[in-house]
Amino acid sequence: MEDLQHLEASALEKIKSLGSQQDLTQLRSELLGKKGLLGQALRSVSALPEAERPGRGKEINIIKQKLAAALDDAAKSLAQAEREAKLVGGRYDVTLPGRRTVAGYPHPLRLVEEEVFRCLKSLGFTVANGPLVEHDWYNFEALNIPQDHPARDMQDTFFLAPSVVLRTHTSNVQIRTMLAQDPPIRIVAPGMVFRNDAVDATHSPVFHQVEGLWIDEKATFGDLKGILQRFAVQLFGPEAQVRLRPSYFPFTEPSAEVDVGYKTSKGLEWLEVLGAGMVHPEVLKSVGYDPNKVQGFAFGAGIERIAMLRYGIKDIRLFYENDLRFLGQFGGNGRHAPGR
Repeated sequence: MEDLQHLEASALEKIKSLGSQQDLTQLRSELLGKKGLLGQALRSVSALPEAERPGRGKEINIIKQKLAAALDDAAKSLAQAEREAKLVGGRYDVTLPGRRTVAGYPHPLRLVEEEVFRCLKSLGFTVANGPLVEHDWYNFEALNIPQDHPARDMQDTFFLAPSVVLRTHTSNVQIRTMLAQDPPIRIVAPGMVFRNDAVDATHSPVFHQVEGLWIDEKATFGDLKGILQRFAVQLFGPEAQVRLRPSYFPFTEPSAEVDVGYKTSKGLEWLEVLGAGMVHPEVLKSVGYDPNKVQGFAFGAGIERIAMLRYGIKDIRLFYENDLRFLGQFGGNGRHAPGR
């Protein structure tokens, strides 16, 4: 016991006289390391009579905790002393002005995407994601687009292998979600998509889409139109209107092109914004759903398309150039009427 008390007192004296972090590290190793003095003391406990072992082990652990705490306090004191020494020595010039932090700008595509999320999440939609590199079956065949379907020619697909593509739309997320769970389903699927387009003011080989899917026993075309109306008001203002024109998509039937109308000085103007329709029965069958028991609708739009219409942007390339003069215009809440 006297040896332990002497060890504790000697160690505390050494800790008080430490002059650097390097000395502290060395002393910590000598005292608390695997081969340190307290480690040796613990190993020697096994040589004591069995009745004395618990008491001696407890005493050693108490001393170990005291020394560890003292070493931690010494480390803080040494660090503070080093900082003060650097200040006194002139390494830091405290008279210099502070560095100005320049805030970044929200990207217009992200502003639009987040507003779409806010609109649809309030209706019970959840965000779902899927792979950018996709098997042909998820990207085409499960969506009622077989190998010989002419719609494949409209997609201008990037093929990485005979049956592997860069996804041409985020509809692959719809297929994967339906395969993974039973109805009801309400998802919004955002993300990057790829098509083999030449770059110009209105086309890019990489762009962004957002798609919605609602599947249950009673989803109707009327429900779809109601959601699209709310969608339009959220993005283009309280006076926005929607107009549905008959169209064709292989994965929906009936299908429609959706125009958004807004008032200008010239009167009511209409802009084509997205496509929509009731999910085709063949698509439901491909994921194992019974089209006699469930039905649903889907809708999708290009984020760049919405942003260009909403903010009056004429060239899609501006979104990808990272020009701070352009991005700095969206430092506020990002709400602008179309065409401004």
